[in-house]
Amino acid sequence: MLLYFFITCLSLLFFKSLPLPPWAFELQVLFSSKIKSLVSIDFLSQTQSARSMSLSIGVVSRTTSNTKHDHGINTAQQVCLLDLPELALECILERLPAESLFRTRGVCTSLRERCVSDHLWENHMKQKWGRVIGPATYKEWQWHSMANQKQSLNQNQLAKPQKAAGKCLMKILSLSLSWSLSWIRSSSDIDEFIKSKRRTCFPSPHYENSVMSWYLALTTGRFWFPAQVYNRENGHVGFVLSCYDAELCYDPRNDLFQARYPPHGRRAVAIENCVPWERLRAPPVDTLPHDLHISDCLNDLRPGDHIEIQWRRNKEFPYGWWYGVVGHLESCDGNETYCICHNSDNVVLEFNQYARGSRWRCTTISRKNHREEGDEADGFYGGIRKLQMKEEISIWKQLWPTQVLE
Repeated sequence: MLLYFFITCLSLLFFKSLPLPPWAFELQVLFSSKIKSLVSIDFLSQTQSARSMSLSIGVVSRTTSNTKHDHGINTAQQVCLLDLPELALECILERLPAESLFRTRGVCTSLRERCVSDHLWENHMKQKWGRVIGPATYKEWQWHSMANQKQSLNQNQLAKPQKAAGKCLMKILSLSLSWSLSWIRSSSDIDEFIKSKRRTCFPSPHYENSVMSWYLALTTGRFWFPAQVYNRENGHVGFVLSCYDAELCYDPRNDLFQARYPPHGRRAVAIENCVPWERLRAPPVDTLPHDLHISDCLNDLRPGDHIEIQWRRNKEFPYGWWYGVVGHLESCDGNETYCICHNSDNVVLEFNQYARGSRWRCTTISRKNHREEGDEADGFYGGIRKLQMKEEISIWKQLWPTQVLE
């Protein structure tokens, strides 16, 4: 025992004078396990018993004895949660809120494997984030996860020399401590305890790319994701009925977002705070903000169709998507019976949020040779997408300005 006391004091003085390397935590777990062995031989058994009790469901069956000594006594039969049929347990986990599902994973190893399943977290992802995330967000998350894993790998490689020295010292201390405490508990029990603690404190790298990790990164605001914002910069008059790409970060304290817009020419990055959910959407097409969208609906456009068209002030600016409708040619009186505007090579696009006579009120494009059209005075018009879903059209109508724009 004197040898054990001497080595313990010597190691404490040694680590006190040096910065703690990454393996110091494992040494701490080793010492704590040894000391706890001295305090209580039955520590592990009591801990496991308490954990199994927390997972149990009390099923009370009342039995009344025929003798007067056993009259009115109730007996309780404990059924473990993990003993439930697979389908019943799966139904319970599916109905848990996201916060409860995350906490349940810390109960035991078996529930951890179940609670991190992608199919459970995909439901929570669709319910909370389905309307504002798309394929671009998933690609950004994959890149973000790979960068984090690469950074962790580099840190581990830098820490290898320190870990090697630490493991050598740990082996010496483990041998001496195990010899001193051999009369209390076998070294195999101690090693198993340390391994269980290590599994609890250090989650598997497999979960880094899971849907659960993605959900938590979004919900806690640790991940900036690409999306689009209606009426950017708090509904500035220059962006009414438009939708621009931005990087979004969620603020869980007030259930709002912070938006970062790409720089416009020489302007710095614009930042907007307190963006509500109603002004966000997932990018409908996989087109970067500075790229021209290839239009595939030009031959199908008819008067009355709802459209979105790319527009930018000059070629240094990114595109934004602007809402409009297909109008009639000047030679057409608007009578649907005699209208032949759909047969013309020219298509009139109207933006009725602007007053009649405004230079922003309408523009004309070519069906066959449409590319980017415009000039520095009126801006440049890009690709067009036809709106097919009523939900998309309804959102634009809800954002309609209260006054006509000039």
